[in-house]
Amino acid sequence: MTEQAQTKEFQAETRKVLDIVINSLYTERDIFVRELVSNAADALEKFRHISLTEKPEFDAHVPLEIRIDCKEKKHILTITDTGIGMTAEELEANLGTIAHSGSSKFLSELAEAAQKDVKLIGKFGVGFYSAFMAAKTVKVQSRSWDSSQGHEWFSDGNGTYTISPCDGLHRGTKIIMELKEDAEEYAQDFNIERIIRQYSTFIPFPVKVAGKKVNTVEAIWLRSKNEIKDKEYTEFYKFIGNGYDEPMWRFHFSVDSPLAINALLFVPKDNMESVGLGRMDPGVNLHCRRVLIDQHSKNILPEWLRFLQGVVDSEDLPLNISRQSLQDNALVAKIRRVITKRFLKFLDEEARNEKEQYALFWKTFGIFIKEGITTDFEYQEEIGKLLRFESSATESGEMTSLEDYISRMKEEQKEIYYISGPNRAAIEGGPYVEMFKKRGVEIIYTLEPIDDFVLSHLGTFDEKKLLSADRADLRLPENTEQEEAKEQLAEAVQTSLCKWMKEVLGERVQEVKPSSRLVDSPAMIVSVGGHITSTMERILSSQSHGKNNPMTMGNKKDMEINPASPLIRKVADLRAKDQDFAKDLAEQIFDNAMIQAGLLVDPQQMVSRSYRIMERMVG
Repeated sequence: MTEQAQTKEFQAETRKVLDIVINSLYTERDIFVRELVSNAADALEKFRHISLTEKPEFDAHVPLEIRIDCKEKKHILTITDTGIGMTAEELEANLGTIAHSGSSKFLSELAEAAQKDVKLIGKFGVGFYSAFMAAKTVKVQSRSWDSSQGHEWFSDGNGTYTISPCDGLHRGTKIIMELKEDAEEYAQDFNIERIIRQYSTFIPFPVKVAGKKVNTVEAIWLRSKNEIKDKEYTEFYKFIGNGYDEPMWRFHFSVDSPLAINALLFVPKDNMESVGLGRMDPGVNLHCRRVLIDQHSKNILPEWLRFLQGVVDSEDLPLNISRQSLQDNALVAKIRRVITKRFLKFLDEEARNEKEQYALFWKTFGIFIKEGITTDFEYQEEIGKLLRFESSATESGEMTSLEDYISRMKEEQKEIYYISGPNRAAIEGGPYVEMFKKRGVEIIYTLEPIDDFVLSHLGTFDEKKLLSADRADLRLPENTEQEEAKEQLAEAVQTSLCKWMKEVLGERVQEVKPSSRLVDSPAMIVSVGGHITSTMERILSSQSHGKNNPMTMGNKKDMEINPASPLIRKVADLRAKDQDFAKDLAEQIFDNAMIQAGLLVDPQQMVSRSYRIMERMVG
């Protein structure tokens, strides 16, 4: 008996999806090519597995490939694969129903997103049905690997489809699309080639457009590291990053548990943000089984690792229907944690084993690592190991880690100390490091404006507090050696002088008190409470363009004076003899200390006062 054509109605859920696809989706049309090519690749993969066990004879000589033909004048696009093929029953099951996602929740979410003009193919995707975004009619001609009869599935997307016998077919599936008037560009070879190169360039089977293989780059991240030559890595890096040079580093790893992840990440040689090209987009692409899911993904790595380039591929990504819709955000977050921790461990190992190369990395990309400390609490412990600073124990330009600092700490020392300044010379010539030098206590130099924010956010490292040297409550470890005592003002005079200077300075300081930290300098400004350092206050004040910043208004300051300083002793003496001159000196000492702390002063008043002091001296 001759098999007859049968016309059937789509399953109710399928009709709803088709209606949304045809009437609501007019963006991201390129995705339909990716979906159909990916389906073809899946069919080829299935046949390859079957052929290993079943040894099929029918069309055994036919190569496993995907062919795409464009008939521009007739506005027809054809995609053919030589894969497993489908029987009539499989055509009905796969194309007449939504086999895995015909739930009312999915449909309601899809319809709601359509009403809001969301790019649905990008968010939900509809697999094969996305063909109707560009096609007026779709024919699917298919013959299964173990069937003697081929069949044709046909529909115009208006509620029904027809399945009929089709003779003369080879193994596999051919999709013939008659394109809509506003989608005729998909019958042009160069447009199809562009889409293949963007989304499907790593498909493991040849994809040929007009007989020419388009996907010429191999997915080397799925190969063993031992099999890949340095030249192959470099060429791949140039391809994905549109670069011209070699990367600084590459990081290639694979894990099977708890998730199947293959990643190939590159650290470039240059920081494009530092040369004024604006904020970089993330450079890592997310794939699922070689198919591009999310180009320049903002989800697969933290934003502060946006300088990385490369590929992350996971077979475990739970896709709704679309390969672009990541249904389980918790799983994506888990993949992100695995990759981020692995990469930070890689950096730590390189920092220990390749110190010169890491110094170059830090100079180029250290700003991103610092950004990670201030914005991402989850990885602070790992990132803290990567920080590098100059210190009083290093030569100029030489960097040290917090771990190395701790290894050099005195036994009685419990904290890590740091002090900020515009440059090393300014710090070492300032008042804050005098007692550190005298007692042989190492102090970290924070030379970049962000550094104080970084160490403040880090808070502790290896259970040791990080303290700024401009804190009022700072207590340095006692020196075991006998320190030479200098002649100082009597305690009663110190108390009286501090009280008087507080009256002179008024609300500009909370308190004036004798210092136990100053050696040669006459005075210094210290922050009360220690929450905002002088550098942080200077930055916040500059951002307010001279106005009071709410974050700094409550930041109180003390002035510590050196009772052994000749200048302080002279002010104490002048207070009784020439109070006006003594007041000028007291205010000048305060302004000088503010400048050394990097804080703002009234330049006009300071200049006028300094002229009065000079006139008095020459007079």
